[in-house]
Amino acid sequence: MLKAGDKAPDFKLTADNGEVRSLKDYRGKKVILYFYPKDLTSGCTAEACDFRDNITKFEKENAVVIGVSPDGTKSHIKFKEKYNLPFTLLSDESKKMLEDYGVWQEKSMYGRKYMGVVRTTFVINEKGKIEKIFEKVKVDGHIAEILENL
Repeated sequence: MLKAGDKAPDFKLTADNGEVRSLKDYRGKKVILYFYPKDLTSGCTAEACDFRDNITKFEKENAVVIGVSPDGTKSHIKFKEKYNLPFTLLSDESKKMLEDYGVWQEKSMYGRKYMGVVRTTFVINEKGKIEKIFEKVKVDGHIAEILENL
């Protein structure tokens, strides 16, 4: 399991705009890397809109926001357009990055076990090291908690 102080695993994933992005593309900026289960669901929409509504506060801290889910780029485009999201969404259909960051885990709902994304946010510094990890995120109050830690 990753912890604060570790080098953040690099990645190469397709963004909602079709470009392939890697962590190295963001050197010199703080990266707020948030993992979420599914586009266009209630909790994920609330979280994304909360990031959207506070994006200027992140920019003032020299931080970029990046969302990652196992959904494809077409789904990301629809999600981004519907809610006017001003940040990058990365598609990890292979789930390699989700596994590298330890957020692809066994979950349980109504007694049924399945694999899924555990809502988690990583704050990565300008040099690519993990500064803070927010695990099993509850959407309400999460953005304020991140901003307080920046």
